[in-house]
Amino acid sequence: MKICQVERPLVATNRIPGLEHRHLQVVRDGSALQVAVDAVGCIPGDWVICVGSSAAREAAGSKEYPSDLTIVGIIDRWPPESDQATEQDQG
Repeated sequence: MKICQVERPLVATNRIPGLEHRHLQVVRDGSALQVAVDAVGCIPGDWVICVGSSAAREAAGSKEYPSDLTIVGIIDRWPPESDQATEQDQG
């Protein structure tokens, strides 16, 4: 599992069978942008938990589902590391 931040929705109207009706999100994993299947209904700015590999396919609904990354949870509170250091300095 990894923690990512949702950047924006991704709209792709022409898709292979099996991908239709699935929401896609662009997520930031460090400095890299990736596309993830949104299984939980997140919005831009949300910090999310993502799974990859076979767990991503199963979380998206099927072991045959063509997904490398699926969002499986929305984090209620997650300050980035730079914000944590600022909070500790102020505390």
